[in-house]
Amino acid sequence: VQLQASGGGLVQAGGSLRLSCVASGRTFSSYIIHWFRQPTGKAREFIATISWSGGSTRYADSVKGRFTISRDNAKNTVYLQMNSLKPEDTAVYYCAAGKVHTIVMTTPTTSDMDYWGKGTLVTVSS
Repeated sequence: VQLQASGGGLVQAGGSLRLSCVASGRTFSSYIIHWFRQPTGKAREFIATISWSGGSTRYADSVKGRFTISRDNAKNTVYLQMNSLKPEDTAVYYCAAGKVHTIVMTTPTTSDMDYWGKGTLVTVSS
């Protein structure tokens, strides 16, 4: 599975960005796509995940109510709509693929993922 994240950039506090993660590979449909982020000098943390059908989603408490994960299976793409951005949202954002069982994890960890895309930098200015 190959993953490509894009959509990062510089935005003022209170603004919005939409990240995209395009997945490819024969076994893509066997994996769950997650979003993580890593602020400078800190550990990579789970942000959101979505089931293959889109019917099940999970969010970290830090982004709940502000971020929305969605997917378009026809385009093999998972999106992360980020609203009401705060300076503390500044980080490199990564999409990752984990096996099917990761959809039931409350807080998946980096070791639960099998594939990673290159990150996209989101900078929120105050």
